Amino acid sequence: MTRDVLKVENLQKSYGDLCVLVGVSTTVQAGECVSIIGPSGSGKTTFLRCLNYLEKPTAGHIHLEDMLIGERLVGDRYIPLTEKQLAPQRLQMGFVFQNFCLWPHLTVLENVALSPFRAMKLSKSESLAIARNALERVHIAHKADEYPDRLSGGQQQRVGIARALAQRPKVILFDEPTSALDPELVGEVLEVIGELAADGLSMVLVTHEITFARDVATKVIFMDGGRIVEEGAPRQVIMAPTQERTIKFLSKFHAN
Repeated sequence: MTRDVLKVENLQKSYGDLCVLVGVSTTVQAGECVSIIGPSGSGKTTFLRCLNYLEKPTAGHIHLEDMLIGERLVGDRYIPLTEKQLAPQRLQMGFVFQNFCLWPHLTVLENVALSPFRAMKLSKSESLAIARNALERVHIAHKADEYPDRLSGGQQQRVGIARALAQRPKVILFDEPTSALDPELVGEVLEVIGELAADGLSMVLVTHEITFARDVATKVIFMDGGRIVEEGAPRQVIMAPTQERTIKFLSKFHAN
């Protein structure tokens, strides 16, 4: 029996008069790889950042399994959490950024071990063991003692993925993880993400890699204008979309 690891209800986000998200609702089941596609400015990254309150939603609710994210219900009122209260919730949702965001003065191993040691309050030896295991999963353990500036962009992004894995999260959020990479480095990162998907890791991936979304994702969401226009199985959304806006967008990619 499947269960929802993530449930989003009527999520909205506005900046003054600019409405970026308009009532977005969806679910992510345990072990599911959800790819979010759509044109630039459609609200994809804002949606992703709202899931773990890197951006505070204007309205709507997010549940991670049985945990209400970013707020608590007192009677019939929703009370926002403080940043301190949010911190342990964010640990349950790993985040992989576009631009790696590694600490340049720390080695690869130290970057990955930092969250288990500082945020999860594990011992140094346990944190290092978790970090080494995470680096093994993304095939970069041989670079453990290097510093980020000695790595290629693809290698740095794999370290970023290992850092998210080291949190032992319930779901990992990927914000266009290949957008900052040279074309020849994209494949190595997508291969790692594909392996994690095959292992049953729950993930939500904002991407422009349409072929990857078609072949690896278990569900595809097409967003435009801050709304979900179409969602469903990859082969349906990408190969046989029903909405005119989806058809127009995908016609540029000539997916086969």
